[in-house]
Amino acid sequence: LEYFSQNLEPAENSAALPLGRRLFMARVELLRELDERKFPLPLRGRLSAAAPPVYPYRTEKEVRQETADLLHAQVAGMSLDNFIVRPQRRLVEKYAKPEAWNALNGEGFDELARDLSGLPTQVMDDDEDAKRFDLLMLGLELALLRNRVGFDRLRNVVRKIAERLEQATNIPMVRDQVTLIQEAQTDAWWEDVTVPMLEDLRKRLRSLVKLIERAERRTVFTDFEDALGGEFTVDLPGISTGVNVERFRAKARDFLRAHEDHLSVHKLRMNEPLTLQDLSELERILLEAGVGSEAELTRATQESAGLGLFMRSLVGLDREAAKRALGLFVSGRAWSANQVEFINLVVDHLTENGVMDPRLLYESPFTDVNTQGPEGVFTGAQVDELIRLLFQVRDHATVA
Repeated sequence: LEYFSQNLEPAENSAALPLGRRLFMARVELLRELDERKFPLPLRGRLSAAAPPVYPYRTEKEVRQETADLLHAQVAGMSLDNFIVRPQRRLVEKYAKPEAWNALNGEGFDELARDLSGLPTQVMDDDEDAKRFDLLMLGLELALLRNRVGFDRLRNVVRKIAERLEQATNIPMVRDQVTLIQEAQTDAWWEDVTVPMLEDLRKRLRSLVKLIERAERRTVFTDFEDALGGEFTVDLPGISTGVNVERFRAKARDFLRAHEDHLSVHKLRMNEPLTLQDLSELERILLEAGVGSEAELTRATQESAGLGLFMRSLVGLDREAAKRALGLFVSGRAWSANQVEFINLVVDHLTENGVMDPRLLYESPFTDVNTQGPEGVFTGAQVDELIRLLFQVRDHATVA
């Protein structure tokens, strides 16, 4: 208590999501990317009439179907008798129907990732090593589809796993896959790699990764004796009976996300300009629902430079709305891989936070793409246009 009452500057960190939820969300993102591509031609360079297929998937469409089937099974396995699942009954019933997965839109992808990904399901997989390998491979597939700069790093991790698996060929299960294991270590295999090839690699090796011999770990035994000190009083300046803005923000966020069909909240999410009547309505529904007091709402509004910006920071932007906000900037141009990466990062930030301060373009993760920020990726005129659009998104959440 004495240590934490010093108000020390905390290290930047965020709580990691459970592995099962990250897997669900990654598969939803894979569906989103595959749907946007409209399923290109069959696998190139790997199939011919003279020889049988080496890989079970011929097209990305088949990968999409199996991924959707797996997610559908997980949602169908969510019991409405569970009190954690029950608040999302409408969405669970909606996506428990197979036909709901045939044509997903932007809102559907967001509902799946945000509202259903963390719910318990009866469809379980207890192989933690296999699930971590799944997450690695899904990240690799997404990096390939999005032309992300992190593809090479993930590829090297997979090649290292294949190298270690090759050392375990004395195990029959591993020996059965030795050809693929050896191929996955070569530059030639990765030269024109596709999502179907990566998905095949994932399925055939996921049950084997637990067989990799782990490094020897030395056991350390300790024997500590507790020492009790005297009692003394510690002041906690972070605890007060006044306005708790963070607690109010959390309650307001939960309330607004549960009422996204409300017209004013919908306009916030879809980047539509707000009116004074919209702001008054947003204030009214929060106060009438008992989410917070007038004092809490006033302080949060002041700290966020406006009620609309405060509300937008809670609900974020619909991903498709964020893309439309940058539509004029993106359309009709052939971007490089770094430019696509940079634009995707802007869309990610708008989706999560609702607005974006242009100064953030000169910080990580944007400077991870290019150390000079946007100037290292776009022309001066393009940077000005991007910043103008970011201010436009911000203006739609305010009323002059």
